[in-house]
Amino acid sequence: MAVPKRKTSRSNTRHRRAQWKATAPPLVPITLDGREHLVPRNLVRAYQRGLLTL
Repeated sequence: MAVPKRKTSRSNTRHRRAQWKATAPPLVPITLDGREHLVPRNLVRAYQRGLLTL
């Protein structure tokens, strides 16, 4: 059975959000058309196949 959520204080909500930090993805050098570019590792295949352009 569904139970209503309890209200958290504003300071607790803000404090909880402040704990999460995003990190930049590691960049990998790839060579396209004779030029070297830095791209995120998970997008290397897409750039090589031509699905994404720089």
